[in-house]
Amino acid sequence: MSTYVALLRGINVGGHKMVAMSDLRDLCEALGFSEVKSLLQSGNLIFESDRRGGAALERLLEAETAKRLDVSVDYVVRSAAEWQTVLARNPFPDEAEHDPGHLLVMFLKAAPLATQVKALEAAIQGPEIVRSEGKQLYAVYPEGIGRSKLTNALIEKKLDTRGTGRNWNTVLKVANLIGHG
Repeated sequence: MSTYVALLRGINVGGHKMVAMSDLRDLCEALGFSEVKSLLQSGNLIFESDRRGGAALERLLEAETAKRLDVSVDYVVRSAAEWQTVLARNPFPDEAEHDPGHLLVMFLKAAPLATQVKALEAAIQGPEIVRSEGKQLYAVYPEGIGRSKLTNALIEKKLDTRGTGRNWNTVLKVANLIGHG
């Protein structure tokens, strides 16, 4: 059995795509996953499964969530080892320590090309800084995320992939739940 983290994109935000965490846990258990846990209401699931591969798990979870819960939502799945790599490769250790609420990790479905990252950097209009590392984009929002023009929509458009963001505090909470904190 391997431990996985499944992140749902865009649920329970502003009254849209409302999904109870208990329903998601029940869904995972119905799919044969074990040790299912959820964190916060923003769609963070941790579970054990003998199935292999993040992309295959993403497709299964997306299809079953649509079928069983009548909600169309993107999932991004990482193994526990991949989550540890996210922690280890953080290019912004000072921000992680001193301002973790303004450090965001965007978990992407596909790794962007260097040219796409350059295009994103060129589109930044404020003080934000980004670094790409595999299927993650780390972003520092010194003036906060809420009013920044560096939105998820802009990131996804420039990188030509979908994803979901979590601030560093949440990344650490998930790491603690999977035993990597």
